[in-house]
Formats: sequence, C-alpha cells, structure tokens
Amino acid sequence: MRIHKALLPVSWLYGLGVVTRNLLFDCGLLKSRSFDIPVICVGNLAVGGTGKTPHVEHLVRLLKERCKVAVLSRGYKRRTKGFVLADDRSTALDIGDEPMQIHRKFSDIIVAVDEDRCEGIERLVALGAEVVLLDDAFQHRYVKPSLSILLMEYDRLKGDRLMPAGRLREPLRGMRRADIVVVTKCPDRMQDGEYKEAERHLSHRSPKEKALPSQKLFFSRMAYKSLKPVFPEKGDTPPTIDAGVHVLLVTGIANAAPLEEEVRRHASHLRHLAYGDHHAFTDSDFADINKAFAQLPEPRLLVTTEKDAARLRTMKGLSPEAAAHACLIPIQVELLRNEQDAFDQAIIAHISKKLLASGSPSSDKQQWKK
Repeated sequence: MRIHKALLPVSWLYGLGVVTRNLLFDCGLLKSRSFDIPVICVGNLAVGGTGKTPHVEHLVRLLKERCKVAVLSRGYKRRTKGFVLADDRSTALDIGDEPMQIHRKFSDIIVAVDEDRCEGIERLVALGAEVVLLDDAFQHRYVKPSLSILLMEYDRLKGDRLMPAGRLREPLRGMRRADIVVVTKCPDRMQDGEYKEAERHLSHRSPKEKALPSQKLFFSRMAYKSLKPVFPEKGDTPPTIDAGVHVLLVTGIANAAPLEEEVRRHASHLRHLAYGDHHAFTDSDFADINKAFAQLPEPRLLVTTEKDAARLRTMKGLSPEAAAHACLIPIQVELLRNEQDAFDQAIIAHISKKLLASGSPSSDKQQWKK
C-alpha cells in the first residue's frame, strides 16, 4: 500500500473538512432525508476497488423476484446531467460504465443515475420502485438510508491514509454509520487467524472507536465466472483460457492485480495494458490496444472486465480482429464462512420489516418468508 508522505499535510486539511461536514450532519445543521421505502446504500470509505458493483448485483439477484428493484448511481464520468433513466438506447457515455453494466445484465429492473440522490429516489418512487439500491453513496449524507452496507477491501484494512496521501475518503470512524460491514476481496481460503486479525483491525480502529454491538460483519470473495464475448455478434469466443492461449488483458479499474493473478493462473502468455479507473479510451489508446493484439500469435484472446466492456462497446475503437476475440470475465460475490444465507436473510428481514411498516402491498408476499 503506497502512502504519499509528502501529501500528509494536505490530507490533514482534507480530513478537517470531512470531519466538520460529518459533525454538521450529526448535529442536524445539515439535514439527512429519510424515505418510506427501503433504501439500501452500498458504499466504502476508500476510493474505488472494493467491489461495490458486484455486491449491488448480488442484492439485485436476491430481490428482483420479490419486489420492484431500482438501482440509483450518480453515473461517474457520464456526459449527461440530472436524472437519466437507462433504456435500450443508453450507452456508458449517457449513464456511466457501472450503471450500464447493471442495466445490460438486469434489463428487468429500473436503473437510473442522478447526482442529486434525493431527487433521484423521488423519481424512482414515482416510477413504482419498492426498494432502491444506492451504488456508492456512503458519503452522500443528504440521504439517510434505511440500511447501510460498508465495503472494506481485505488488503487495505490497515495502514491507509486520507486522500490525497492515501485512498480514504473519510476517517475510519465513519464506519460507525454502517449497519453491515463486508470485508471484500478476501483470499479464497482464509484461516481462523486471518479472520480474527481482520476483526481486530475493524473492532479496534482507534482506542475510542469500538465496533457497534448491532453491526454485522461478513467476509466475501470475488468468484470469476466463465468468459463471455464482448461483441457476440462478431464471432464465437473460446469459453476458457488455457496455457496455449496468448492473452492481452485490458483494464481500466482501480485495482487490476487480482484479475491479472486470476488470468495468469490459466494463461502462460499474458500482456497487460492497465489504465486508470473509469478510463475513457482515446484513439491513441485503441491504436495501442489494436497493435498489441495484432502482435499476439494464435490462439489469442483480448480479455477485459465487465465495466471496461461497457465502455469498449460504446467507444467502438477496437479493430475487427480484436473485437471478434474480445471477451469479458464476469464476477460474482461469494460470502465466506458459510454465511451466504445469514447475509441474505439480514437483507430480506430488513426490507420486509420496512415494507410492512410502510403498508406496502409487497409486504404480504410469501417470498419474504423464505
């Protein structure tokens, strides 16, 4: 974990501003707004890389057959403003790459973006949404979620600093606002000692900051699924990577190391072109990508993430040959320690209770009892 020590004075000033803002919300001088329907916030304390989108997608899979689900994001790096509802004509430029990824995978739910989350929730309620999932809104305190899920990356549980010296958006004491804490991107086979060490860092984040008795703690890992073509209309893609395949890995995410490690487990020939998180690919970038792919001997694949695929489809800069061999690796969340059911039931119990309190017709559905 890299800490830019020369920037620590700037981080202290930044932290002073964040703490002051949070105090203004805590004492009521800045107002947080609650809503009658369940509003579940999925967020983090650090900038990028904790796996918010896969966790939101897990909630979508859990809930979409039980009620009318809507996902609301600000739509980072989109070229539009205000409330935008995803539809068949939407692109990553209209709504952002992560909302586009969710919309493409779950066309039967509502996906929208709005930098004003309160306004966005109002619009979604008017459209019939019964549950709103807020993607990356832990610091957007103008909304008071009915349930707050905080994600903490396993490799960054200790030693991080506030921006710009580190990657923290706010001090660790902000963890106290969460109802559920999930330690993400854990090793596949964690030992009891590793769980206890992680719990110790979370429970003793400072001498005065103990874990809340009501806080639930879970651990999750990212499970990589079978390859899918980025452009299925351009040709068939081999379903697996093996030792004989030459792979060009193209990523524009916050932390591509776990994905690179996963690909290297299957491919002995790998070249990685890594760009910044949410990178907007330029003509020069596409020229580099196309050239690097053309230099690979057969058999070959261009492999990318679901988030990057959303932008690659929109920007259309890949050569026909690269596009025909482009595939993505889907990611799903798996809860460790056999706690999948416990996590799911915590979500279901909260939503059914909230819907019952609001008198929603959905509170009578039999599936909430499962």
